[in-house]
Amino acid sequence: MRITSKGQVTIPADIRERAGLLPETEVDFEFDGKVVRIMPAAARRKTGRGDRLVAHLRRSKGDIAMTTDEIMALTREPE
Repeated sequence: MRITSKGQVTIPADIRERAGLLPETEVDFEFDGKVVRIMPAAARRKTGRGDRLVAHLRRSKGDIAMTTDEIMALTREPE
């Protein structure tokens, strides 16, 4: 892993998932003189992983160009 000239680094996906670090998660850093730790920011710790997931999904945009009536028709049994 290499740090970019802007100080950026990619956190491997498996570590992000295990730590619950979803896109747009605010993080804090701690340094004890030897080790750097990254963790969800204190203000965000009150929300659970599910809350962060729902917030992420709410920001997502659908890509299907169907009306609500068309979608509902797909869920109904044929008459």
